[in-house]
Amino acid sequence: MAWLTGYPREKVNWHPAIDPEKCAKCGMCMNCGKNVYEWTEDGPKVIRPLDCIVGCTTCANLCMGMAITFPDIETVRVIYKEQGIWKKVKNDLKQAGKLNVKG
Repeated sequence: MAWLTGYPREKVNWHPAIDPEKCAKCGMCMNCGKNVYEWTEDGPKVIRPLDCIVGCTTCANLCMGMAITFPDIETVRVIYKEQGIWKKVKNDLKQAGKLNVKG
């Protein structure tokens, strides 16, 4: 299920940034399920920014040094509104049967 339903991912400015001065090198960000990060001698680096799931901030929420930040979510919400993405996602979910009441 694509969160962007056909809207080009590269047009959405959504990916983590790391402040190396705050980074505690705890490795928590390396749990990213989309493998956005790569570990280096200097700690984590954002290597695959476009693989980051739009809206996800789990790595920043769990970062021990509070070194990870994201762009303002409002910029993403504007795209969703202007492009009608919420409606497209809802239609996709209906077609997939994910919005059906069970039992």
